[in-house]
Amino acid sequence: MLSRSAQGLYWMGRYLERAAHLSRLMQLQVETLVDRPLREIHFGWNRVYSSMNQLPPAGTLEAFGSDDYTLADSYTLADHLTFEPTNPDSIWNCFAYARENARQVRNYISAEMWLSLNMTFLRLQGLTIQEIWKTAPESFYAGTAKDIATFTGVAEATMYRDEGWHFIQLGRYIERVQLSASILLAQIAAQDRQDESFDADWANLLHVFRAFDAYVHSYSVVVQPGQVLDLIVTDELLPGSMRRSLDAVSSVLDAIGSGPSPGAGRDAAALSASLCAVVLDGSNDVTSWRATLDQVNGDSRKLHQQIMDVYIAYPLESLAIR
Repeated sequence: MLSRSAQGLYWMGRYLERAAHLSRLMQLQVETLVDRPLREIHFGWNRVYSSMNQLPPAGTLEAFGSDDYTLADSYTLADHLTFEPTNPDSIWNCFAYARENARQVRNYISAEMWLSLNMTFLRLQGLTIQEIWKTAPESFYAGTAKDIATFTGVAEATMYRDEGWHFIQLGRYIERVQLSASILLAQIAAQDRQDESFDADWANLLHVFRAFDAYVHSYSVVVQPGQVLDLIVTDELLPGSMRRSLDAVSSVLDAIGSGPSPGAGRDAAALSASLCAVVLDGSNDVTSWRATLDQVNGDSRKLHQQIMDVYIAYPLESLAIR
């Protein structure tokens, strides 16, 4: 496979996973605007922006002051995260980037995949924050996440299982690991700043990972932060857990092979395997999870760079050696 094709498929998977993650976060966040206390609304926006390593358009969230937090402030932030063209991580931009990558590799994806992605992109083209805010904005975010899930299902059902498929999966799971580590670290940091923990904050996080029912089944209806982290990070049966994503990354790397530079390919596989081991070393203590998540966060970014070096931006000399 040409490296530029691998790159397009890899980034298509990453951008769609990012859009789905942010859509779920935004759905839960706008739902809190209806009847939740200002503290919870403020906590939610802090968590979203911290996980994205961004500042809101007006500066820090503390500039608003929790007592003066209004619906208008949330409207501005929602617009920035959803439709703002200058925000590279907005939902609109993620879809635009994913579609452009898909357009460049249409010979590797099925016609049904292109149709599904294109229809969602065209639907977003005609919308603004004013329109979705008039009725129920949470329905827009839920619908967008559903559209991405539909695309994933279409891909599962129609795409040939060649290298193209593997690079899409590699992008999805690398992005999922990084997003998971970032949001969990943001949750812990926001809790530390407020010197208190609320069950609603952690229950909300379970819904982001679609893990609430699994939590109740595995533990109880009483939400304990350490148990939430244990489930999301280490549970191999939870579809969105970090462990399952890292296992998938290892499997995909094995399927793709060593690439033009066998030594670098083995390094990437070894780093992926070490990450799988790291997530199993946590405990039920929230503080102890910080170091584990920091390591996963940093190493997963190193793994991304190794993937780029091995399969996409490798030196031509590596081909000559083979």
